[in-house]
Amino acid sequence: MSVVKINVLTVPAEQRETLEKRFASRAGAVENSDGFEWFELLRPVEGTDQYLVYTRWRDEAAFQAWMEGPMKASHQGQAQGGGERPKPASSSAAVWTFEVVQQAAPASAAPEEG
Repeated sequence: MSVVKINVLTVPAEQRETLEKRFASRAGAVENSDGFEWFELLRPVEGTDQYLVYTRWRDEAAFQAWMEGPMKASHQGQAQGGGERPKPASSSAAVWTFEVVQQAAPASAAPEEG
């Protein structure tokens, strides 16, 4: 059963551009991970200063393997890369976990009759 991880990041208005640029610079960092299914960075439109980082994984084990492997290595590499790790763009963060129990996708177009 797929699992969804939503990282809830509270981002002050003056840090929004910084956060989005950091995610853009890491494009491709997760896509080849075993068990990875989907990613979206959701920008708040109104009523909140919280960004949602949505990832979907085959199962909890795949997510944990990514956290302990590529994600951990990425953060260690930044720390050892000669220089200080940049200050977080968010002022707080929380991770929500969900299991996918139902889903829907657009119906595919019916084949043309010939």
